[in-house]
Amino acid sequence: MAAALSISLLLLFSLLSTAECGGSIGVNYGRIANNLPSATRVVRLLKSQGIDRVKVYDTDPAVLKALSGSGIKLTVNLPNELLSATARRPSFATSWVQKNVAAYHPATAVDSIAVGNEVFVDTHNTTRFLIPAMYNIYKALVRYNLHDVIKVSSPVALSALQNSYPSSAGSFRPDLIDPVFKPMLEFLRKTGSSLMINVYPFFAYESNADVIPLDYALFRQNAGVVDAGNGLRYFSLFDAQIDAVFAAMSALKYDDVPIIVSETGWPSKGDSNELGASVLNAAAYNGNLVRRVLGGGGTPLRPKANLTVFLFALFNENKKFGPTSERNFGLFYPDEKKVYDIPLTAEGLKGYKEAAPPLTGGEARMATASGQTWCVAKAEAGKDKLQQGLDFACGEGGADCHPIQPGSTCFDPNTVEAHASYAFNSYYQKKGRAIGTCFFGGAAYIVTQHPKYGKCELPVGN
Repeated sequence: MAAALSISLLLLFSLLSTAECGGSIGVNYGRIANNLPSATRVVRLLKSQGIDRVKVYDTDPAVLKALSGSGIKLTVNLPNELLSATARRPSFATSWVQKNVAAYHPATAVDSIAVGNEVFVDTHNTTRFLIPAMYNIYKALVRYNLHDVIKVSSPVALSALQNSYPSSAGSFRPDLIDPVFKPMLEFLRKTGSSLMINVYPFFAYESNADVIPLDYALFRQNAGVVDAGNGLRYFSLFDAQIDAVFAAMSALKYDDVPIIVSETGWPSKGDSNELGASVLNAAAYNGNLVRRVLGGGGTPLRPKANLTVFLFALFNENKKFGPTSERNFGLFYPDEKKVYDIPLTAEGLKGYKEAAPPLTGGEARMATASGQTWCVAKAEAGKDKLQQGLDFACGEGGADCHPIQPGSTCFDPNTVEAHASYAFNSYYQKKGRAIGTCFFGGAAYIVTQHPKYGKCELPVGN
């Protein structure tokens, strides 16, 4: 789901980030609903939010016309039910491109075509048509001299992987390698296109909540997970899932083919058995994802691979089948009100803070809105959790942990709780005591009385 930043935003964000160039964020505009606003109103909404990259699941003329002159880059979709005709008849592919792409371009800025969607899980057995359909669509683009500006790919679900954990062991299903992935990756390489993948940490967390920490799934601060195969440390499930695909591509010697995340998101509501589906978690996932993507940089395995990511989805869609979560992935309600408030552009990220998880009654009373506060370790969280938080604060978190080193002023008392409290508070004060910066996976809480451990008093922020 991702929006290419405007030149002005790129210039702005280059001043805010040490990354040479950020990634880009856009959104999937699904329409399986009977209560959505008109396409014209949707385009106004997109522009008001600074979204300038959109992906749709068809080629509805009303949508294509509404986007004309908007400057919003568009990915259109050739549905799975048309794959057979497109593969078997080059004339059909040519007609489809003429009617649905060439007739609108360049006023409607189509920049890519998704041929099919998650074809490998399509119950109608359309996989065998995918590669010839992609070639025929490309040849039709050549005929209209659009092949240099419009790329061709096909979104792939992670179920196409035989192995995804650890990331270094990522591999494609053996039955798909020779008939599909090798020729697809070769096509993408030759045409300068990217592999589209649909990545949903929510589903992995929902099914494995007993072993996957929620903070790891939501891009929150955590100690990370080390991949035993390559020694890399992962701080988000999202990155680990993408690197599993990169590893699978590398095994086939296609390291040079980029990846676009064509769908990712988190539901704001779910059934009782859909663990993690909530407004708070959806806001955390998507908000932290936007910050991570626009901040630049790739994954641990591909650190220079700035990502293009399409959020799923623009609206809650009331006619989608399946569990409650399927109808609640939207950033907006059909009346155009936000389900939750997150930034979608580099400019919007300035000053953005993730909403903190709810505090308990006692903690809430101590977390006053004004006056000096400190962040300290919660002893009952246990030594392991405190140590994980301590490692994060002193490592990636950038806290000043020199005073708790051996021989320094706050080394004594030499306990995990005391050291963690110092590190947690350093991080909290460094972040301006912002909401959400004293959490550490539930291992910390806020106090209003100046804490002291032995002779060591925790520093006061500005």
